[in-house]
Amino acid sequence: MGQKVSPVGFRTGITLGWQSTWFATKANYGDYLVEDQKIRRYVDNRFNRQMPKGAVAKTEIIRTRNEVKVTLYSARPGVVIGPRGGEVDKLREELEELTGRKISVNVIEIKEPELNSNLVAEAIAEQLGKRASFRRTMKQYCENAMQAGAKGVKIICSGRLGGSEMSRKETQKLGSIPLHTLDANVDYAVATSRTTYGAIGIKVWIYKGKFGEEIVPSQHRRRPPKRMGPSTRGGGRHKEAPQRSSRAPSAPNVPSAEPTNAEPGDAQES
Repeated sequence: MGQKVSPVGFRTGITLGWQSTWFATKANYGDYLVEDQKIRRYVDNRFNRQMPKGAVAKTEIIRTRNEVKVTLYSARPGVVIGPRGGEVDKLREELEELTGRKISVNVIEIKEPELNSNLVAEAIAEQLGKRASFRRTMKQYCENAMQAGAKGVKIICSGRLGGSEMSRKETQKLGSIPLHTLDANVDYAVATSRTTYGAIGIKVWIYKGKFGEEIVPSQHRRRPPKRMGPSTRGGGRHKEAPQRSSRAPSAPNVPSAEPTNAEPGDAQES
């Protein structure tokens, strides 16, 4: 049997940090753990399960002696923050009522949602819930991630795909996924699509390169070819013109034909 290990848990504490950072005694550890789970479940139901969706991919929790700091990573920070910060203040009050502690909320924008495995998995789950073709959807999100700068993508969907009687598993893969390399930055997520004919599980692996090697955003990466394209093409045409004229062997022999029609006296005078 293959021994499968979560890429996130495999790297936590080595190359990845913890999503919950706090210290507790043995008596309080269970209470803090349940509180963290309540906060994450509430944020997920608030921004990812109802409209308008805030696309919150990760919730980090840091506990100090006086307060609890909650950091939300969202692809749509405008929806999470709301007009004049009204949604953040409302969320902070609701979390304080839920936990009974002083809470501060911070929102960080995800600039490349195509490279976030949580957002990709949830988007695929939403598409499958709308009866979209699973093969087309998997291929589309794989290509989008590769265009955004990923070095490898793997997506697995398992369940009653297409409403078939027998459940099966389909895999779509582009690039390389080095799961055994701790230095490799592999983002992993799982999502579930609740359809009328059963639940479909989606797993997404996105390899972004080694830790410390930042991926150039797709917008900045695509701009140079657009600016340099016309000038390089025009310069290429001007460079090719003299090369073609120099290759013609008959050009140097053309002037030699003119003295043959001239008179002998003219040739002597010249």
